[in-house]
Amino acid sequence: MKTSFLLLIVIFLQLTPGFSNESLKDSLEVEKIWDKAPHNAFPDMIRFKGDFYIALREGNNHMPDKSGAIRILKSKDGEDWQSVALLEEEDRDVREARLSITPEGRIMVLTAVGVYDDGYKILYPMVSFSDTKGEGFSSLEKASIDMEPSLDWIWSLTWHNNIGYGIVYRNYNAAREVHLLKTTDGINFNHVAQLPIDGGPNESTIRFDENGKMYVLVRREDGDKMGVLAKSEAPYTDWTTKKLTKRLGGPNFLFLDKNTLVMGTRDYRKTGAKTVIYLTDLEGNINKTMEVPSGGDTSYPGMVIYKKKLWFVYYSSHEEKTSIYLTKIPIKDLYK
Repeated sequence: MKTSFLLLIVIFLQLTPGFSNESLKDSLEVEKIWDKAPHNAFPDMIRFKGDFYIALREGNNHMPDKSGAIRILKSKDGEDWQSVALLEEEDRDVREARLSITPEGRIMVLTAVGVYDDGYKILYPMVSFSDTKGEGFSSLEKASIDMEPSLDWIWSLTWHNNIGYGIVYRNYNAAREVHLLKTTDGINFNHVAQLPIDGGPNESTIRFDENGKMYVLVRREDGDKMGVLAKSEAPYTDWTTKKLTKRLGGPNFLFLDKNTLVMGTRDYRKTGAKTVIYLTDLEGNINKTMEVPSGGDTSYPGMVIYKKKLWFVYYSSHEEKTSIYLTKIPIKDLYK
């Protein structure tokens, strides 16, 4: 059953001085695409062999919860979504799956599995792989990291030149650290370098420019809590970092062009959280802010650029029930 509706909304744009807000208002359609569980959240999206795939967490609440499972949705047109898999572990919370495509041509689902009781008592990464057609998915299996075990969470994975790179954040010796890992099979991960970021770094997304330079967008939860954009050339052991002017939550980003990043994240406000899109330069300086209909428990967007549109999936509780929403923004409108 498809339960959806269209909302005609206005995206309000916060711009750098010299631009007119009025000239850059636009109306878009936003569709609720999934709300079948009590709490539907943390989506990610990819396009694979002519279809769109979305991974989301279904549970009873945000946390703590042992009911969390990963639902995989598939759609040919982005309108009609069908479930193709449910990934779960008995007596464990399965959270925040991130999707990628392996060099062998399979969808990889990277997720975290844990037990939470006033803090995580158990936490480790698990993975699942699709068949070559994207029709079936393997049972979850535990990933291996060549580091002393801790409370380990590889939050996302990006493939580059047949190597998968991810940032593991871990609670080690009472401090939170982020480390770059690499893998060739999606199961066994090797340590590359620790990133020189303080302030409780955690959720991190990796992208590469056309020359192979690595960019990492990092959430921080201690100190001033401002996000960080880190960069490194291969072999990705020598890092520069730039503190942003915004706090991040569920950060994701893509290269819109060689000089522009498009970021999706939670915007923390005194009036309540919103999910927003930032257009920035390569230093993370914000040139435009676009707000999508959202509120309360919200953020964690997945993004795909397809046919000159930014497909942007996120979750929100602004209509009471925490649900999954999708909007498609013409690229030309992002530049207005």
